[in-house]
Amino acid sequence: MQFDINNLPFGKKNNQSSDGNEPPFGKGKNTKMQIPRFFYFLPIIVILLVALSSNIVIVKTNEYRIIRQFGEVVNILDKPGLHVKIPFIQTVTTLPKHLLFYDVVPAEINTLDKKRITVDHFAIWRISNPREMIESLRTVQGAEGRLGDIIYSNIRTELGKLNFEDIINQDTSSRGDVNNTVQDVVNKILETNGNGIEVVSIEMKRADLPQENEQAVFRRMISERQSKAQEYLSQGDAEANKITSEADKTVREMRAEAGERAKIIIAEGEQEAARTYNNAYGKDPEFYNFYRTLESYKVTLKGEPVIVLPIGSPYVRLLMGN
Repeated sequence: MQFDINNLPFGKKNNQSSDGNEPPFGKGKNTKMQIPRFFYFLPIIVILLVALSSNIVIVKTNEYRIIRQFGEVVNILDKPGLHVKIPFIQTVTTLPKHLLFYDVVPAEINTLDKKRITVDHFAIWRISNPREMIESLRTVQGAEGRLGDIIYSNIRTELGKLNFEDIINQDTSSRGDVNNTVQDVVNKILETNGNGIEVVSIEMKRADLPQENEQAVFRRMISERQSKAQEYLSQGDAEANKITSEADKTVREMRAEAGERAKIIIAEGEQEAARTYNNAYGKDPEFYNFYRTLESYKVTLKGEPVIVLPIGSPYVRLLMGN
């Protein structure tokens, strides 16, 4: 007796129906989805891409890329583009290629006339030789520290040759000459030391007195201005007194001249009046005597005095109506 195992319930394949046909995809209980072989290699591809990208060096227009191998500089990339380094052995350091700004720390200095002032500068500099800069100064911070020391030392020396007024007075200030001199000296020192950096410009922002001296200086300035004002007032008073004296003298002279002139005119008038009277009275002497007698009555009888005169006196005759 022969048995067909396919006809048995337990003999049927899981992926076949009872009629022996293949079931549709996904309908069987133990159906497995096949994964493409590409996905097995994907982690390896990602690792290779990461390793390749980490060994590509991108150089920009405003930077230097320093390639080091075991700490030693083996190459300096200064042209923009893509470059490749040895993985795990070589490292990359970036340095700026553009102009850099360094604010010099304000410092106190003594001028030629023994005045103490606080000066504040800034410097514009750049890296001219990256290899020398890396070997001598290591980092940008180290370069700025070295730059600050050299600038301060030379500024103190140059400003120490000038008086305080020559530094702060805008009309006679020598700041520009000092800045140019310091810049030249600093660049010579940097070149001699092989520091690989160059100063493009040094400028003074301000020059002030120390804080502890400002109030004393302000008080002294106020006192000097008050003294100067008092001097001007004294000069003004002296000039006013001089002008007043000259005016009074001129007035006295004018009054004296006018008085002399008036006396002369009065004398001439009296002389002319006397001559006129004489001419008039000479024509009628009796009338003159009569007029003079009447004029004397005004003086003699003023205030109604008591006068005792002889009855036959000629002076009484007119009073009596004779």
